[in-house]
Amino acid sequence: MKKVKVLIGFLCLFSGYVMAAPAPGEKDVAQAVDHLTQAMLNKNIPELKALTAENLTYGHSSGKVQDKKDFIADIETGKSAFKTLEMQNQTITVSGDVALVRHHFSAQAIKGTEVVPTEIENFQIWQKKSGKWLLVGRQAFRI
Repeated sequence: MKKVKVLIGFLCLFSGYVMAAPAPGEKDVAQAVDHLTQAMLNKNIPELKALTAENLTYGHSSGKVQDKKDFIADIETGKSAFKTLEMQNQTITVSGDVALVRHHFSAQAIKGTEVVPTEIENFQIWQKKSGKWLLVGRQAFRI
């Protein structure tokens, strides 16, 4: 009887581990989001270009919407600049070659000489093209 209880305990433990395992592709999407975040923080323009789709639509919490060229230009010129930038409480749902990402965007944005705390929510759409995850859409919003 004791052996049966131990076996049931291990099965329950193992089934919990299997249930907690990330969905296929989730880890790769999380890595792409992290690379994009670091590229924005560090003004890594080649990386920004590599991680964003040509048809990118990038929506800000102010309602402003940019294409890929304008989004990258703002980072490159410092119009969008960050002292700190972190994505928190992230959830990722992968369905085939599309991933939906939600997270809290926590930053200290730099506006001229002023540091502005920025706390907004983000919804991102990533698509796998030629084996690589690319950002195709982003919408920020305030709660």
